[in-house]
Parts: sequence; structure tokens; C-alpha cells
Amino acid sequence: MSIPQRILITPGEPAGIGPDITVQIAQQHWPAEIIAIADPHLLLQRAKQINLPLHLTECDFTTQPIPHEPGTLKIVPVNLLSNAEPGKLDPLNAEYVIQTLQVAVKLCEKKIAGAVVTGPVHKGVMNHAGIAFTGHTEFFAQSCHVPHTVMLFVTHQLKVALATTHLPLAKVPLAITKERLRTTLVILHDGLARHFQISSPHILVCGLNPHAGESGYLGREEVDIIAPLLSEMCTQHYSLEGPLPADTAFTQKYLQRADAILAMYHDQALPLVKHISFGHAVNVTLGLPFIRTSVDHGTAIDIAGTQSADAGSMTAAVELAVKLLS
Repeated sequence: MSIPQRILITPGEPAGIGPDITVQIAQQHWPAEIIAIADPHLLLQRAKQINLPLHLTECDFTTQPIPHEPGTLKIVPVNLLSNAEPGKLDPLNAEYVIQTLQVAVKLCEKKIAGAVVTGPVHKGVMNHAGIAFTGHTEFFAQSCHVPHTVMLFVTHQLKVALATTHLPLAKVPLAITKERLRTTLVILHDGLARHFQISSPHILVCGLNPHAGESGYLGREEVDIIAPLLSEMCTQHYSLEGPLPADTAFTQKYLQRADAILAMYHDQALPLVKHISFGHAVNVTLGLPFIRTSVDHGTAIDIAGTQSADAGSMTAAVELAVKLLS
């Protein structure tokens, strides 16, 4: 039998539903050892508020990992900087969120754990606290000194990657360069082959402009950048198709022959992903030296601690982390 893997969970914003869904995840059986990086008092308090049993044990990394037992949770303690109340954001705890992520990176870099599953963070309160935080994807890339990562959303129906992530819309065209697109497509191709066992993935590539630029009349990015790059890479044995108008690339005609779609910017893809699979999609970061999956939703401050949080996306994120580790 293979030795169980270790999967770390960072619950994210302490005033949101991250602690709630972490406690819910702990109620299930898992073939891996599940370890929360969090404040123990926070998790015990939230478990009591949502009426679920929870027994915490500080993780001993000198022993072999064991499968997770329902109702228990291994923990790496990181103390809150201020008392956290459900639904009440406190900038004082922004540094706490960063500390949990830093611990996760260190444990994965030391090969003590193989994957990180991240709960939702509140970017607004973190930036209000003076921490320049644009997202987990960018944080992990910077922490691991990785020059380029790819954000991939995985649902039962499709896989969608982003050429740019958390950028203001006005800055997106400047980020669509041949070099950036080539690197993104290589990471996406290799990630599909390595993690999802798709030996020769066929990737559809969206255009940036409406109708993929209408031969240059609605924008030149397709003519000058995207199409020439795809033609070049296709001669190097990549299976790429595009640039396609984004409003038709996601129709069944194209999806039935696609292993993944590359969208040019965040809101070109995410409305569709969340429409078809909100609460069950998983965000995967390709290009890191470890596996990172995440929920597809925000902090849901308004329902934290109320027993209303749905752990579906967190469950899917842990399930995918287990699958990718295997």
C-alpha cells in the first residue's frame, strides 16, 4: 500500500465561511492526512457555532501520515492577531492570513506536504491593512520564485485557463504578448498532460476582442499576436485552435473536441464557469512546485457561522488534490 499524502488547508479569511467549510470537511473520511493551518480556538469556536464535532490534534511531522478520521483534524497552530467574529472583517487579521499561507509554502517546499487547498480570502480587507495582495495565485508564484503560473478552473464539463488573472481590464491588452501566451500555453499543455493524463491535449484559444477582432477591424491583437503564435506552436506539435470568438468558443460544437480552453482575461471565462458549476468548480494553479487547489467562491461574510455555508467546492478541491497527488 502507498503511504497516505499530506494535504494542507488554509481556511482563509477568519470572519468568512472558510473556517466553517474547513470544519465541514473534517467530518468526512479522506484517504490523505488533512492538516489545517489555522488558529485552533477559531476552528473550535466555529465548530461549536455550526454544531459540528471537532477534535484537534497538533500535527507531528516526524510520524508517517495517516488517513483522515471524521470529526478530527490535525492542525499547525497559527494564532489570530485579533479575535475573529463571523461576519465582522478586521484588518488586524490580514497578517494572520498571510502567515498561514507562508507556513503552507514552507511545508510544501520541504516536501513535508504535497498539496495546499486554500479557502477564500478577502482581498479588500487585506489591501486595506496595507498588504498588497492580488490573489493566491500571484502570492504562491512570488513566494516560490516562479516567474509564471497558470490559473485553471476545473469543472465536470470543462477546463478553462486564464492568460491573465487579476488585472484591471484596461491593463489586459498590454499583457497579451507572444512571450506570455507561449509560456502560458506550454504550462497549460504540460499541466494537462502531467496532472490529468491527457497525452496530447487539444486547447481552444479565445480571442481578446469581440468576434476575435473581425480580421483586425475590432482590434489587432488576434492578427498581430495570437494567430501568428498559434501557427508557430502548431508546427511544434502543440494541438491548438484559435483565436476563436469567446462568445462561441464555449458552445457544444467546440467543447466536444476540446480538452481545455484558454481565455484571455478573468471575466471572459469566470461568468460561464460559475454559471454551470458554482460551488463545485475547483481553481488549480499550474506551474508551482506543489499542488494547489482552491474553492471557486468568496468569503460569504453574511452567512459565516450560521450553518448555511455549502462545502461543495471545498470538498471538490480536496478531492481533486487527492486525485492529483495519486
